[in-house]
Amino acid sequence: MASNLAERPLVSIAMPESGAARFAVQAGLVVVGSLLLALSAKAKVVLGPVDLSLQTLAVLLIAATFGFRLGVATLLLYLAEGAAGWPVFQSTPEKGIGLAYMVGPTGGYLVGFLVMAAIVGWAVDRGWGRSVLKLFIAMLLAEVVMMALGFSWLAYLIGAEKSWQFGVAPFIVPDLIKVGIAAALPPAVYGALTALRK
Repeated sequence: MASNLAERPLVSIAMPESGAARFAVQAGLVVVGSLLLALSAKAKVVLGPVDLSLQTLAVLLIAATFGFRLGVATLLLYLAEGAAGWPVFQSTPEKGIGLAYMVGPTGGYLVGFLVMAAIVGWAVDRGWGRSVLKLFIAMLLAEVVMMALGFSWLAYLIGAEKSWQFGVAPFIVPDLIKVGIAAALPPAVYGALTALRK
């Protein structure tokens, strides 16, 4: 039982086995996840020229809890909401909405969030969610890929030097802290659930 538990995303533990109920729960989780992403985007700390949000932490935890399919579906819904003009992104609507905002300076990071969810979800589906070290490695890789995508698009818009100065350097330490927190939580929950089932 414990082994089987470790090989599934956390959310699957409470998921109905099949039928309409399972689909309804999955759809509800995707919607709730997209709302949490929107809330995390609005929760920000202003440090000099950049705003730090809790969104990276939210993406990592959603992917680690939901797994690949639901994690990616959640990010796709979130991006679709933003593309439709809903003010779900950081600094919307004050800095624009919809597709115009998405092709702006944060466009690469938004795509990176989707890739981040895919990487972490894939790892969790293969049992990495029970190991702090393995999950940290997967999340760190996802973080690097996300930042690389964000940097690349921002560099295209404003140049590599400014992109590094404003789009990468200020986020390195805060995002490493978020990765550490996100990597520690799911294994702790797995451990508690395994202990309860004994």
